[in-house]
Amino acid sequence: MNWQKTLKDYQAYLRLERGLSENSIINYIYDIQKLINWLADTSAQCSPVTINQELIQQFIYNAAKDLNATSQSRLISGLKGFFDYLVFEDYRKDNPTDLIESPKVGRKLPDTLSEEEVNSIIEVIDLSSPQGERNRAIIETLYGCGLRVSELLNLKLSDLFFEEGYILVTGKGDKQRFVPIAPITQHYIKIYRDEIRIHENPKPLFKNILFLNRRGAQLTRAMIFTIVKQNTKKAGIQKTISPHTFRHSFATHLLQNGADLRAIQLMLGHESITTTEIYMHLDRTHLTEVMNTYHPRK
Repeated sequence: MNWQKTLKDYQAYLRLERGLSENSIINYIYDIQKLINWLADTSAQCSPVTINQELIQQFIYNAAKDLNATSQSRLISGLKGFFDYLVFEDYRKDNPTDLIESPKVGRKLPDTLSEEEVNSIIEVIDLSSPQGERNRAIIETLYGCGLRVSELLNLKLSDLFFEEGYILVTGKGDKQRFVPIAPITQHYIKIYRDEIRIHENPKPLFKNILFLNRRGAQLTRAMIFTIVKQNTKKAGIQKTISPHTFRHSFATHLLQNGADLRAIQLMLGHESITTTEIYMHLDRTHLTEVMNTYHPRK
């Protein structure tokens, strides 16, 4: 069993079995390729089946010199996933990375906007052009539904179920979920859809895509970042803001106003509740309120 053939099979597994995006697959494969290159440089004679823990530890030690703790942790995680695959496929009996510990990585709390800051960004949008109505609808949807940028870009006209109060969102790994959409967010999407988009000429491939550029094609990630950056600066907000900040703010404001963490998890499309729990750290006053409200010894 040679490395390149195994790597190709693993790539197909990630795409077909795990349903990962191309960006995620590239990152996984890049980590394994670094190991293969290091083995070639050191003339180590081993295959994916025969490589042992000692060799992998040497590789990680060598690679760690140029990596911070977060990158080291990701590298080790990537290797673990690769050898888990080999065990799953019965190519190996053991995973040589099982006893290798990742460095402790502090969880970085995401930046958030206050409700006033969100409003000020929306208020400075120039509505004198058709793109202004689109941009307002975009930011209202990012904040009102807590979407990832990729989910916003791929939102379709056929995904809007306004009468039922939901939109259908396609998330990571093409997993779909229904997300509630507030009347105010519906209102601004309807203005864009019914008064602006209806007069545009979408290219055949993008006839069902909700948000379009001036040429009738799908918007890019870079364009969403530009829209957010320009209006944040215009509003005089000094924080480092990205489209994802609106998603963080969506979750934080829901939690602050008493929403259940499990409900927030479902709306965000997090597979694990531990991912959603990061928002518990953003406002500890919420924990105090919960204790004072619900504990019998209050």
